Amino acid sequence: MANRGYAYRNKYAYDRAIQDLDQAIKLDPDNTLAFVNRGDAYRNKREYDRAIRDYDQAIKLDPNDAIALNGRGSAYAGKREYDRAIRDFDEAIRLDPDFALAFNGRGAAYYDKHDYDRAIQDYDEAIRLDRNLARAFYNRGTAYSSKHEYDRAIHDLDEAIRLDPDFAVAFYNRGYAYNGKREYGRAIQDFDQAIRLVPNYARAFLSRGGAYNGKREYDRAVQDFDQAIRLDPHNAPAFSNRGRAFGGKREYDRAIEDFDQAITLDPNAAVAFNNRCFARAMVNQFQKAVADCNESLRLQPGNGDTLDTRALVYLKMKNPDLALADYETALRANPKNAPALYGRGVAKRLKGDKAGADADIAAAEQISPDIAEDFERYGVPPL
Repeated sequence: MANRGYAYRNKYAYDRAIQDLDQAIKLDPDNTLAFVNRGDAYRNKREYDRAIRDYDQAIKLDPNDAIALNGRGSAYAGKREYDRAIRDFDEAIRLDPDFALAFNGRGAAYYDKHDYDRAIQDYDEAIRLDRNLARAFYNRGTAYSSKHEYDRAIHDLDEAIRLDPDFAVAFYNRGYAYNGKREYGRAIQDFDQAIRLVPNYARAFLSRGGAYNGKREYDRAVQDFDQAIRLDPHNAPAFSNRGRAFGGKREYDRAIEDFDQAITLDPNAAVAFNNRCFARAMVNQFQKAVADCNESLRLQPGNGDTLDTRALVYLKMKNPDLALADYETALRANPKNAPALYGRGVAKRLKGDKAGADADIAAAEQISPDIAEDFERYGVPPL
């Protein structure tokens, strides 16, 4: 029974595995491995509390069972109890210093605590111990991507895919890294492959739509966001991103409807308030626009994108002093922010500072040659 249960677990037939392991434990209540395997089955079903009870029993029977400690650590991580998870991984590593999976698991717990450098250290060790552990390459690539080190991320995700060519989420994350590099064509190729492997992959449709937005192919973007929403009708980012695509098509009323829905689904979605602020500015609803930007900044104080948007609203309201203040703050955070440089240039011209305006606008156009056309489309023509 125990062996058949183990075989079912490896075939992802978790319910049948649990049935057989129940019988095995009845026949031999001291069967440590049966408790571990049943714990694994429950963990893979995301029934973390039941998994932990089984791992507890296995550890009670054998306190030196590193595999049981590793499994319990993974279950605690599933419950987002990352400190308890790390303690279990620590003990598993103490008992077996060559346990690559425990290093990988601990790295994942540190990653979920946003401690990316410690996560990478553990993934390094997992890879040193097992060069064929695709999940460790994937995890390290994801950590590098979170640090915006996209080239290193892509290198690791390449290796994860080489080791496991059907690793859909690795294609997805490599596409995400290419998106970060604004290599939208390559990103779309990876999202295509992720969707081929998992046809109902809502996040891949969402991200591919984002890449089409980046290419300004708004109709194709809308199609992908439609699909993401069909698969997950409560997906606030999908509504927010579809709103951006409608904005790109200058269908601002439809954009605002989508931002409304995104905010209904997630009232703390700062980006949706920022996007609605922009759309309302485009239809000259200036006071409502400012209110949205203010709420976005309350949720994410000092966010450069939202400061940019609010400054644009102030420009359209012919208030260069308020616009200038927001652009200055945005540029302190990112001195190469082309929209902020251009907008500050416009604000300076409105205040009569031609030399300062010319310098800012030239710097903006060097970074983004089409920036003047963008602002004209926003209703802020060259002065």
